[in-house]
Amino acid sequence: MRFYSTLFLLVISLFFNCNASNDHNNSDGSDDMGSSDDVNIPPPVNYADVDFSNWKVTLPVDENNNGSPDEYQPEVLKDFGYQTLEAVQPYMYDDTDDTSLVFYTFPDVSTTNSSYSRTELRELINIGNARENWTLLEGGEMIGTLKLDDVSENTNSGDDYHKVIVMQIHGIISEEDMTNYGFSSNNGPPLIKIYWKDGYIWSHKKSLIDENTEGDDLLETSNNTWYDIKVNLGYVGFDVFDFRITASDARIEVQLNDEEPYVYQDVSLDKWPYENYFKAGNYLTSTDENAFSYVKYYSLSVTH
Repeated sequence: MRFYSTLFLLVISLFFNCNASNDHNNSDGSDDMGSSDDVNIPPPVNYADVDFSNWKVTLPVDENNNGSPDEYQPEVLKDFGYQTLEAVQPYMYDDTDDTSLVFYTFPDVSTTNSSYSRTELRELINIGNARENWTLLEGGEMIGTLKLDDVSENTNSGDDYHKVIVMQIHGIISEEDMTNYGFSSNNGPPLIKIYWKDGYIWSHKKSLIDENTEGDDLLETSNNTWYDIKVNLGYVGFDVFDFRITASDARIEVQLNDEEPYVYQDVSLDKWPYENYFKAGNYLTSTDENAFSYVKYYSLSVTH
C-alpha cells in the first residue's frame, strides 16, 4: 500500500513540474525568456516627404544683420540637415505627430521686392547658380499635400483671416536678357500665385493688359503691363488638400484635389518673356503687428 501511495505522489509531482515548464514556452516550443516581445521598441519616427536637394529657404528674420532675410542653401538643409540648424528651427520644423513639415512666419524682414515676410522654399535647378532657371517651353510640375494649420484673424478688412500664398511660379529675367538690356535687377513678376483666402484656394495668373504688347515692352514688370486673373478653385478650410501646378509651352494647369483641372492657355502665356522657378511654403500677405500663419506640408515634389 505504501508503494502505491509513493507512486501516486511521484506521478502528481511529474505532472505539475511538466506544466510549470510549459508555462515558459511558446506554442512553437521556443523559450519566452528574453524574447523581443518583452522589449519596448519605439515606433519609427516619420518625416514629411520633402527632398531639400534643390530647395533653399528664406526666413522672416535677419539674424546676420545684412539687411536681407536670412537664407539657407540646399547643402545645409538636405539629408535632414535643417533639423540641426538652430536658426531655422523656429520657422521650419517637423511635427512628427502627423508627419508634416511646419512653416511659421510673421511680419518682420521682407525681400527688396516685397512688403511681406515669408518662410518659403525657392527652387534651384542649379544649386550653384540661382540665375539658371527654366522656361515654359522646358516646363515643370510641382505637386504638394498641405494645409493651412493656423492663421491670424484680419480685423482691418472684410476678410476673416489674413491671406497666405502657399505656392508660386515666379518669373525671373534670364541671364541673356540681363546682359542684352543691361538690367540692374533680374526680378520678374510671379506668373502663378496660389492663395489661401478664408478657406478657399485661389489661383492668380499674370496676364497682359494689352495682348498686343511686343518685344522689350514685355519685360516691363509694372502693373501697367501685367495684371492678375483670379480664379476660385474651391473650399478646403483648415483641412489637408492636394495641389498640382503643371507648366508647359504656353499652357498652365492648376488642380485642387481630384477636381477638374483649371487650364490657362492664352496669348499672355505664349508671350511670357521670363524664365521661372517654383516656390512653396508660407508667404503671409500682411504687415499687421500681430499677424502670423502656420502652413504644414506633408509632401512636396518637383519634376522637369
